[in-house]
Amino acid sequence: MLINGDCLCSLKSIEKDSVQAVVTSPPYWGLRDYDNENQLGQESTPEEFVSKLVQLFHEIKRVLRDDGTAWVNIGDTYFGAKGGAWEGKNSITTEDTGSEYRIKKKAPPKHTYLKIKDLVGIPWMFAAAMQRDGWYLRQDIIWHKPVPMPESVNDRLQKSHEHIFLFSKKPHYYFDAEAIGTPKKEGEGWVRKHDVWEIATSNYQGAHFAVFPTKLPELCIKASTKQGDTVLDPFMGSGTTAYVSQRLGRKWIGIEINPEYVEIIKKRTAQSELF
Repeated sequence: MLINGDCLCSLKSIEKDSVQAVVTSPPYWGLRDYDNENQLGQESTPEEFVSKLVQLFHEIKRVLRDDGTAWVNIGDTYFGAKGGAWEGKNSITTEDTGSEYRIKKKAPPKHTYLKIKDLVGIPWMFAAAMQRDGWYLRQDIIWHKPVPMPESVNDRLQKSHEHIFLFSKKPHYYFDAEAIGTPKKEGEGWVRKHDVWEIATSNYQGAHFAVFPTKLPELCIKASTKQGDTVLDPFMGSGTTAYVSQRLGRKWIGIEINPEYVEIIKKRTAQSELF
């Protein structure tokens, strides 16, 4: 089922305890403006962004089964990054940045402790806020990208990873470690998968550059659902979670606020039906 609309409002239309797993990647804070007043990611502070995101997941907890899990890939950003999405009299100016760090005409509002060039730390803020809201934080998985996005900086290392958090609603939940384990080279049995996943990024024509590689949701879905279960992605984007769910014999619910991406999702899921 595909829903084109605001995430929080759309979640309220989904039946209670109807979802076995959530596999999603929320928008980055301050990176893209989709020109929609209900979009997530254009909040004035990272604290406001995290608060709104946790509010959404509080509603997700209602639709998630008691033995269900939520897999959340969440990216970080640098405060005052070039091309930020804010502007106005309360924004940081070029005088605040110093002569060695020039920014474009838009910049984030001034913050109580974050400084230009600070790594914001949004994944850690989000994980702690989710724990305070009652979620069990079960795993911090490192998604290592062997060929990362190029960066035009020379005063730090190349960024090549993102976080994938595994949350559960209850202390005991469905998890099939063998489904994603590695078969032993000699004899029977399997080896449990580690918490560093090396998965190359991928592109899909017509979508933005940050497309989920199919292998990532595949691992999450196999480990946390059975055939016939329902997978939810409240930030569907280009539809990778739906595409993979369909190919694995799972039902899916996707929410996407951008009408252009809705059309991409329809095309991708139609293609998966051919396999």
